Parts: sequence; structure tokens; C-alpha cells
Amino acid sequence: MNQRILKGIVAGVAALILSACVVVVDGGHSDDDYNWQSEERENRREIARLDLGISPETVLSKMGTPEFDESLVANERTYRVLYYRTQRKTGDGVTTKDECTPLVFADGQLLGWGESKLDSIR
Repeated sequence: MNQRILKGIVAGVAALILSACVVVVDGGHSDDDYNWQSEERENRREIARLDLGISPETVLSKMGTPEFDESLVANERTYRVLYYRTQRKTGDGVTTKDECTPLVFADGQLLGWGESKLDSIR
């Protein structure tokens, strides 16, 4: 009888250990973590491949819907700025402009991207 109890205890402990291993195998990454990391990586890759002078429509077809899409007027010229998420600052579930790379257009052409380009037109 003692041997049956011992086998049951060993089987129970083994089951607990194996179930803990299954949890650890995941490495703590949820699908949500993977999705935003993938999106940011892909956006950085696509931005690096862009050519100056292309249209906003071309960017939209390559990269999809931006996080933000704005127009601004500076120096009597109208600019369109598309913001794509490229880096996570705070894990609060809300994307802000400081987590995005701005793509700056004027007259239907891409002038450049990044905060320095945006600052240069203001």
C-alpha cells in the first residue's frame, strides 16, 4: 500500500513539474507582445525602403493605415504627415506620436521622415 501511495505522489509531482515547463517554454510572450513588436519591426523595415518623392498613396498601399494622419500649414505650404508606430515607449495600450515615425509629404511627394524632418518644416 505504501508503494502505491509513493507512486501516486511521484506521478503528481511529475505532472506539476511538467506543467510548469509548458508555461516556461512560452517565455512570457503573449500574442499581443508579438503583434506590436512585429508591427514596429515591419514599419521600420518599410520606412527604410521608401524613396523620396513617392506619393502618400504609394506609402499607404505599402504600409497600410497609419496611427495618425495630419495636415499642417507652415511657411504658406500645406504638408501631410503620416505617423507609423516604430517604437514602444509605454506599455499602456495607447499609441502616442512619440512612439511613431512621422513621414512628411508636400505637393504629393515624400520629403523625408523622422522628427528632424518634421521640425525642419515647422
